[in-house]
Formats: sequence, C-alpha cells, structure tokens
Amino acid sequence: MSVVSDPLLASAAAGRRERLFARITRAAVYLDVVGLGWLVPLLRIAAGDNLRHQLGELRQVLLVPLVGIAAFLLLWAVLAPQVKTSLGAIPGPVQVWEQAGNLYDDHVAERTKEAAFDARQRARNQKLEAEGKADQVKWRGYTGKPTYLDQILTSLKTVALGFVVATLIAVPLGIMCGLSRSVNGALNPLIQIFKPVSPLAWLPIVTMVVSALYLDPMDWLPKSLVISAITVTLCSLWPTLINTALGVASIDKDLVNVGKVLQLSTATTVRKLVLPSALPLIFTGLRLSLGVGWMVLIAAEMLAQNPGLGKFVWDEFQNGSSSSLAKIIVAVLTIGIIGFLLDRLMFALQAAFTHGMKR
Repeated sequence: MSVVSDPLLASAAAGRRERLFARITRAAVYLDVVGLGWLVPLLRIAAGDNLRHQLGELRQVLLVPLVGIAAFLLLWAVLAPQVKTSLGAIPGPVQVWEQAGNLYDDHVAERTKEAAFDARQRARNQKLEAEGKADQVKWRGYTGKPTYLDQILTSLKTVALGFVVATLIAVPLGIMCGLSRSVNGALNPLIQIFKPVSPLAWLPIVTMVVSALYLDPMDWLPKSLVISAITVTLCSLWPTLINTALGVASIDKDLVNVGKVLQLSTATTVRKLVLPSALPLIFTGLRLSLGVGWMVLIAAEMLAQNPGLGKFVWDEFQNGSSSSLAKIIVAVLTIGIIGFLLDRLMFALQAAFTHGMKR
C-alpha cells in the first residue's frame, strides 16, 4: 500500500508546487507594474525554488539599484559642499531632507490656520443667526498662501486636464490617419511642423488667446490653469497621435477585410477590430505624452508664473534665502518621483487593457 501511495503523494506535491509557481508567475506581472518586482525572487525562494539562482535575481532587481542609489547619495553628500554659489554651498541629502520636513510642517500649520479660520467664521455666523441677523451672515474662503503640497496638487490637476484633452484630440485623429492615406497625407505636414515647437513659444500665444476668449473665469477653473493646461495639450498630443496612427496602420489587413465582408459599420470596425489591435502602441504614445506633458507643465508654470511646482521653483530662486537651494532640490526630486509614478500608472493601465507587458 505504501509503495502505491508514495508516488501518488509525490505527484500531488509536485502538482501543488507547479500551481504555486504558476500563481507566483502571474503575480510577478502585477508586482512588476507597481515597482515591486523584487518580491518575486523572495516568493520563489519561499516556495522552494533554486536558492542560488533566485538570490542572483534578487541581487539584480534589488541590491544593484540600492547600491546605485547609495552611491549617488554618497557622491552628493561629499561633492555638494565643495560647490559654492551666491546662495551658499549646494545642500547635501541631510539638508534637503530637513527642508522637505519643513515644507510638510508648513503645510500642516497652514491647514491648522484654515481650520481655525473656518471655526471662527462658523461661530460668528451662528451668533448672528441666533441674534436674528441672518442677513449679515457672510461666508468667505480662506485666502492663506498655497503650501508646497497645494502646489503639487495644482500641477497634477493641470497636467491631468491637459493630458485628457490631448488624448481626446490625438486618438481620434490618429485613428483617422491610420485608416486613411488621404487624412494622413493632409495632417502629416502639420504634425511635422508643430511637433518640435517649444512650450515657451506656445505660451505667449495661448496666454493671449485665453485672455481674449475666457472672459468670465469659473472659480474651479481659473484662467492660469487653463493657460497651462492648453500649453500641455499642444505639446503632448503628438506622441499619442503618431503612435496611434502607426498602430492603426500596422494592424493585420485581414482584420479590416473581415470587417468589410461582414459589412460592419465604421464605428463597429474601429471599436471591435482596430482599437484592440492598436492599443499597445496607443498606450506607448500615451505614456510618452504624459511624460512630455509633465515636463512641459513645469516650464510653463515657471515662465508664466502660474500656480504649481514650476512657480514654486522660480519663487525660491528669486527668494535667495539660505534654504532656497535645498527647497529647489526638494522640488526637483518631487518632480522626478511624480513623473515616475505617472509613468507607472500608465504602465498599469496598459497592463490592464492590453496583453503587451513590455516596457
């Protein structure tokens, strides 16, 4: 009996092990999307995979990047004090970290002031209502200075608006260019002319046009945000347009012929046949557009002095205090980290909607 049961038990154990590794392999896709791919070798080690091989993988995906970051921080700490500027020596990692904490403390203090202002206003209005003077009740918004986190939120809202508008323009135009040689021939010269134009060239034109047409700004959509968002749109739509056109033009012609044989409408052909095939390249264009839009936004905010991280950097440069350089470096690191997170977000969407997981 034991002779028969031992192979059965071994077979069952092997089956469980294979299923476990299959789950780890599927999880690896999603962990890689969110930047946690270094967990995969640890999971494989825990599941009983080859220890030496997985330690080698762990070294490549975790230890090597950490060594690179540590080397950068060390060089920064050693070399930065050697560079003297009009505002003093370049701050090292410790000083920058301290200023990041100060910026967060300033945000907390400002929110505390806002809460106290709202409480005083509410108490005053309740007293007026109790005295029968409801006609004297007034509600005013808090007018304190925007904090560093407020500037980040403003920049994120602006780039989101510009990116969405650019996508709504670029994807339909790209589909038309990919499906029609005539449309592609008509639009291609304009794309080649306007694609290299700097945001610094667009900004004065956009400012004048928005100032002339947007005469009654809404509270939730200030004129400065519209100007920055349109500038982002004009500079970021080209990668999506070009990649969409390329993706649509490169789909299997048999798919298009099937649509003709089945007498599908143009909208159905695009929705059922064209878009699924072109999605990987469309998402590649979207990722490029979002990266371009984020870079363009900072330059636009800096030049036009519109609220956001770009204005924060310029204000600190003009301020010239002893802490300005450290705050500027905090902003630089923030811009880079947010750009990385935005790219990860688009990569996650690409993984969710397409089968192509290649970076």
